[in-house]
Parts: sequence; structure tokens; C-alpha cells
Amino acid sequence: MSEADDLEIANETRDSLPAADTLASSVVILLVMTVVQRLVGFGRGVLFCRWLDPEQLGQWDVTFGFLMLAAPLAVLGLPGSFGRYLEYYRFRGQLGAFLRRTTLLCTATGVVAVLTMVGARYWFSELIFGRRDHPDLVLWIALCLATVIAHNFLVSLFIALRMYRVVNLLQFLQSLGFALLGVPLLIFWKCDTASVVVAYGVASLVAALGALSWLKGFWPTRRVTDQSIAPRDFWAKLIPFATWVWVTNLVTNLFEVVDRYMIIHCSGMPVDEALRQVGCYHSSRLIPLLFVSIAALLGSMVTPHLSFDWEAGRRAEVSTRLNTVLKTLALALLAASTAVLVLAPYLFNVAFAGKFAAGLAVLPATLAYCAWFGMFAVAQNYLWCAEKAGLSSLALLVGLVVNVALNLVWLPTAGLAGAVAARIVSNLGAIVLVYLFSRWHGMRIELGTWLLTLAPAVLCFGPLAAIAVLAVIGVGAFAGNWLFHAEEKRQFVEVWFSCLGKLKSWRKLLAKPEYAEPIET
Repeated sequence: MSEADDLEIANETRDSLPAADTLASSVVILLVMTVVQRLVGFGRGVLFCRWLDPEQLGQWDVTFGFLMLAAPLAVLGLPGSFGRYLEYYRFRGQLGAFLRRTTLLCTATGVVAVLTMVGARYWFSELIFGRRDHPDLVLWIALCLATVIAHNFLVSLFIALRMYRVVNLLQFLQSLGFALLGVPLLIFWKCDTASVVVAYGVASLVAALGALSWLKGFWPTRRVTDQSIAPRDFWAKLIPFATWVWVTNLVTNLFEVVDRYMIIHCSGMPVDEALRQVGCYHSSRLIPLLFVSIAALLGSMVTPHLSFDWEAGRRAEVSTRLNTVLKTLALALLAASTAVLVLAPYLFNVAFAGKFAAGLAVLPATLAYCAWFGMFAVAQNYLWCAEKAGLSSLALLVGLVVNVALNLVWLPTAGLAGAVAARIVSNLGAIVLVYLFSRWHGMRIELGTWLLTLAPAVLCFGPLAAIAVLAVIGVGAFAGNWLFHAEEKRQFVEVWFSCLGKLKSWRKLLAKPEYAEPIET
């Protein structure tokens, strides 16, 4: 096939799909929709903390961690490769073959994972909860895993298609459904972990079923779909990157859950007390994890745009845009975390009914390491575009090893505080390694990026220190170019006025229309 034919097919492919959102408008959509979604999630989390005792809350925490670990592992990391390779096959008119083959393989491996859990439910009970007397709960978790896999697959697909309105709607439906189902189940069925697991599984299923109606509009035309790919060439291209995504997901989620599982299995505490400590830990992570989820979603949104620039040969543009995103994200996370520190006493003493004093004590350090973990999700994009995802996994692996080693030393003596201290050291080390690896492969890390990345460390010293540092950053951002350069400031102003313009347009649409007088003939 000639180059002209390839170009014609690529244009036909792009015309057959709805227009993708721009990066700036995507961020605006993300912020608007996410505010409502996170408010719903926060309200749900507060109610769970009030109604569940610390042990039950700890059970849900380790269950959720297991689901986040098992879901991407079960599908071999394939959905994680969509952001990098969907555009690759879309430009070559092979999107249909790409979607068919990945969907079939993910379905098959997901079914195997669920059946394995059902058959070995006593072993999984010991793994998740530290004891073998919860096989019935493991069955609910297995069914929930199936729906989570389907939901995550569709979210990854729509993110790769840059249809963020759909992504935000799916996330919103899942969050809202979780709240609407979880609260009545806790009140009228069982006030324990099983109700929460069932609610989360059903909410994920409803959101996934709702997404199916959009798939028809995204499926390519027949001519594009018929473009064949030799299976050997297809998997030889996709599997290496998907394998690294699989490894990254494994290391990332182990990195995320290992401290709680070590509290259960390695702290020397009785299982009930260990689960209570995990419940207190959960309360301290309620708000910080909201920040992490927003940062992770932002990282997924940035991937297709950076990949598009990379494929077009604009490598310097990738570096510049990623620096801007990282600096903006670091400043936003620091400001939001400072506000949380100011309001934390009211939250824990009133909203959480004073049940989680240990969680309040470790909240400042939790906010700091979660800020770095959220930034890591964005920073690794350069390595992904350069097809060096293995280095991202290596950074996390080093952090994981450090985390486990420090937990073995600090956890038996310092308890929950030791586990959180280990996370601070390991998270900071991981993001610094990603920066160094990216720099070795051509990314220019600006001074402002380094300074704003280190800034969340001040959260460990309390709200007054954080407010002081924010004031210094604010003065530095406007008074000089050592944090944000002139072009970034110009872009911020443009985005701000663009948002104001869209807000005015929405207000006009919401206003009551005036009906014209009928025309006499």
C-alpha cells in the first residue's frame, strides 16, 4: 500500500470518530466534573468512617487495595497500553483489529482470574485479611473484581480516544452509584465490609453498562476495520510495552498497598488490632487519595497528547508541556493539602466522631507522600512516550524495596507512624529517580519543577509552615521567572479567560429562552 493510501486511511479513521478534546479544555472538563464527583465520594467516605468501626474500615481498605492490585494484573496490562498505541494503530487504519484482539484477550484473562479466586477463596482470605474465616466475603470480592475489570477497560479506552467527557461521566456514575447503593446497604442489610464490596461492584457494573452505548460511535468504519495486521507483528509490537505496563501496575499497586499488608502480616500485632490500625490509616488517606486519583487521571489524560506530539517529532514540546503540568500540579497539591491541614481537627473530631486519633496524627506525612505519588503518575509520561516504561517500573521497584526494608525496621517499634515514615522516604526517592531517568533520555527538568516537587515536604511541619511556603511561592511565581517562565504565565492567562468565556456561555444556555412572536404570512 502506498504512502498516499495510508494517509487517506488515517484521515478517514480520524473522520469516523468524534473530535477529541484539546488538552486545555480537557483539564477544564476534568476539574468541573471531578469537583462534583469527589464531593460525592468524600461524603460517602465520611459516612463509612462514621458508621463502620475501625476494624471493618480496615477490612474495606485492604479489600479495595486488593481490587486495585488485581484488576490490571488480571488483564496483563493491555488497557494501560491504549494511551500509547491507540493513536499508532488509528493513524494506520488498524484500530478495529487493535480493539478486537485486545478485548478478546482481556475478557479471557479476566474470567480466569475470577474463577481462580472462587476456587482458592480460603487462601485469598488469608492473603487479604490475615485469616481464613472470610471465604464468603472473598466470593463477593471475586464478583466485584469482574465488574471493576470491565469498568477500567472502558475508562482506559475512552481516555486513549481523548473523550474525557465520557470518562468523567463514567467515573461520576461509578462514584454516585457507590454512594447511593452503599449507604442503604449499610443501613438496611449489613453494617460491615460485605455491603461496601457489593455496592462498589454493582456501581462499577452500572457504569460499564452505561458506557456501551457510546462504543458504537467510536467503532471505525468498515474500510478501516478491514485493514489487517499480521498477528505476529501485532503482538510483537504491543506485548513488550504492555508487559512493562503490567510490571508497572504490579509494582505501583504493591507500592501502594504493601504498608497496610505489612501492618497485618509483619507488625506483630493481633489481627484485630492490626486491622484497626489499618482503619485509622484509611481515615488519614481519605482526602489525600482523592488528590492522588485526580493526579492519576490527569496523567492518563496527558499521555495521548504527549504521545501525539512525540509521534509528530516534537520532542522538545513534550518536555516543555510536561514541565508545565508538573509545576502546576505540585502547586495545586500543596495548596489543597495545606487547606486540609487547617480543617483536619474539625474533620476528625466531628465528622469522624473522634474515632481515628491515630489517623489525625499521621495526616501531615500522609498528605506529603500522596502528593509525590500523584506527581509520579504524571512524571512517568515522558518515559512512556520514549518507550522506556521499564525505567518507570525500576524507579517504583527501588521505592518498593526501600519501603519494605524500612517497614521491617520501623513498623515493629513505631507502629503506624513508622509505616508512614517509610512511605515518605520511598515516594520521594521514586519520583526523583523518574526525573533522573527522564533527564538521561532527553527531558529538560526545569529548576522550578525541582523546587515545586520538593515543596510538599513542608506539610510534615504543620499548616503554618505550609502557608508560609505557599506565600513565598506566590511571590516568586509573579515576581520572577525561576518558577514559571513568561510563556507559561501567558498560557495560564489564556486558559483563565477561556474558562470565563465558557462559564458565560453556559450561563446563557441555562437562562430561560425568549420566544419570538410568530411570523404572520
